[in-house]
Amino acid sequence: MNAPADSADVRRRNLALVLRYLDAHGPCARTEVAVGTGLVHATVTALVTELIDRGLVREAGSVPSGGRGRPRRLLRLIPERVVILAAQVTLESVHVMAADFRGHVLHRESAAHHAPYGDPRALAAVIACLVRSAEAAVRDATPHAHLAQLAVAMAGPVVGPSHLVAAAIDFGWHSTDLRALVAAELPGLDCPVDVVNDANMAALAEYHALAAEGVRHPDTVAYIKADTGVGGGLLVGGRVHSGSHGMAGEIGHLPIALDGPECRCGTRGCLATYLGPEPLIRAAGLERLAEAQGGEAALAELDRRLRDGDPDAVAALGAAGHALGAAVLGVSGVTDAGEIILGGYLATWATWFRPGLEARLAGRRALSPDMQPVITFGVLGGEATLRGAFQTCRDALLDDPTSVPVTQRTPVGGPVRQR
Repeated sequence: MNAPADSADVRRRNLALVLRYLDAHGPCARTEVAVGTGLVHATVTALVTELIDRGLVREAGSVPSGGRGRPRRLLRLIPERVVILAAQVTLESVHVMAADFRGHVLHRESAAHHAPYGDPRALAAVIACLVRSAEAAVRDATPHAHLAQLAVAMAGPVVGPSHLVAAAIDFGWHSTDLRALVAAELPGLDCPVDVVNDANMAALAEYHALAAEGVRHPDTVAYIKADTGVGGGLLVGGRVHSGSHGMAGEIGHLPIALDGPECRCGTRGCLATYLGPEPLIRAAGLERLAEAQGGEAALAELDRRLRDGDPDAVAALGAAGHALGAAVLGVSGVTDAGEIILGGYLATWATWFRPGLEARLAGRRALSPDMQPVITFGVLGGEATLRGAFQTCRDALLDDPTSVPVTQRTPVGGPVRQR
């Protein structure tokens, strides 16, 4: 009874195996794919034919076999066949990026959303407007590309398969189906829509970016970021671990003081009340600028003052560094993370956060230096979340190449149609 489904699953897994091998090692010949994947040559030939039919792979010339045999025909991916859309929501803006399968950016656009507190529908409309603009640009540039997925990265825990945003505290939402709201605004969009946690996406992107630079990560890695909010993620074996309710790594609302400032989450002394943009802006004396021009402008001015050595700006980050150190101690004690990656402006302003951070960690390091996590600073800055969302969609496609439709080929020079 289950044989057809099992057969389809095996074929899908084998297609993914071949596609991932070509992604990592191409261009290469079918014989190399067979050796590298452990699949028999006849199976590889059939699978490659299907990947070619789906427009994901093409033959790209040949090279001598090294003996008397026929030349080896090389295979390579077709990166322009697939386009992925990624959107990031911040407190003031929406950012959208369209990129092909290799990550080449085809379109990028940002806009202020001015969404009223507590109204996700207004924000969904802005997201949809930017996505429509990105889709039009992609269709103009690559009319035959397959639009694979739209991932919307949002602050707050995102719960399981339902993709509900459980709580977006800074936006005044609770248990919001943002995916359904965005999809309703985009009735003609012919691709799946997913909502993902922004900090988890940034954690994943920084993890891979640092690995590409030679960093060898331990099994358990925690991530803490601050930009337009404070968040975090937990990676186990290189994969995001979201916990039972999507809350794993949500460090922004970890209480670090029993009698600290009140937080909008309903408790006191959360890390966000010390390390978030609003507390830093206030501590640096930039409240009026934020009220007049917005938080992003105030953060840009804070950056300028830090680099000019402004004493109020330097003192604000020094104090925040102590709060960050307290959070690092808490996270490392609970997760036993071997590494903690700091991202967003925690990395950009590492010079000014580091003294307070190191002072807070010094006692524990003196007591048990071999048991403390390595502190690593991220390298992607503001790109991390969009890049992580893109990578998540790309990994999903690599896992299931059958999600890309078969193309119907026409004579050379003619269009390629999907069916």
